[in-house]
Amino acid sequence: MTSPVAWLERHQIGLYLVAIAAGGAIGVFLPAAERVEVAIYPVLGLLLYATFLGVPFASIGAALRDGRFLAAVLVLNFAVVPLVAYGLSRFVADRPALLFGVLLVLLTPCIDYVIVFSGLAGGASERLLAAAPLLMLAQVLLLPVYLLLFIGPEGVAVVDVGPFAEAFLVLIVVPLAAAAATQALAARSRAGRNLESAMLAAMVPLMMATLLVVVASQAGTVRMQASQLLILVPIYAGFLVVMAVLGVGAGRLFGLDVPSRRALVFSGATRNSLVVLPLALALPASLALAPVVVVTQTLVELIGMVIYVRLVPTLVPQRRMPRTLP
Repeated sequence: MTSPVAWLERHQIGLYLVAIAAGGAIGVFLPAAERVEVAIYPVLGLLLYATFLGVPFASIGAALRDGRFLAAVLVLNFAVVPLVAYGLSRFVADRPALLFGVLLVLLTPCIDYVIVFSGLAGGASERLLAAAPLLMLAQVLLLPVYLLLFIGPEGVAVVDVGPFAEAFLVLIVVPLAAAAATQALAARSRAGRNLESAMLAAMVPLMMATLLVVVASQAGTVRMQASQLLILVPIYAGFLVVMAVLGVGAGRLFGLDVPSRRALVFSGATRNSLVVLPLALALPASLALAPVVVVTQTLVELIGMVIYVRLVPTLVPQRRMPRTLP
């Protein structure tokens, strides 16, 4: 490993915080900073391409056969999380736009950068990658059901599966196919190996770019609506705290190994905000504040994920091997 790459990896947490702060400053002080939103999918797609390059594709097949992990992910995200989301949403039950936005984002588990953050904390990224299609399909099918239960018929009428399908194609299928092709090329040529090495070395800068672009594109909007959104910060922060505890407990209950338990914690805590944002933007005028509610969750979660990368290995430590007698 070259010295610059080693330095980046050693200081990655601090660098991510710098990127978030820089994005916030850009979003607040520069006019039209929200226009950088068009760069979210490209930088996130590159980040996931680099992430998938580091995942041995042979292990994905084994992960698909890991029924225990898949069951844990589905139970945590679609049985436990809805109860937590409903309970937290009671704090804004009298404000329809806030209520809809909170439920929309908390009921949809993340399928993209959760893989990156989980990998940084020693989680089983290949298992999360294998679970991504199931998580996507389940949230498309169950989101209308939960909105019907928690809000009523008007919650179902505004749900469109189009943004989900687009995000899955652009952020999962395309980077995954590109990574598989690059790994195949790397096995046969020096050019492929050089490309693979360069992309893996670019992981930290790509994560910084993603954080900066996401925060910069949304910070100005959040600032303008800050007075109405302050109540959401403790709700979203509380969700991260509660899901850390429940994720650790679920991992123990299902008897998962350490990397799988760490991945499960991240899966339960991260939400699909970048995917559901187009849904929120398409809502009627009566719910016009819902997109900002989703964006607020993104900002809180990004800061939370930087903390999770350090916290989760402490909550789910590696087991020490017993000492053998000579």
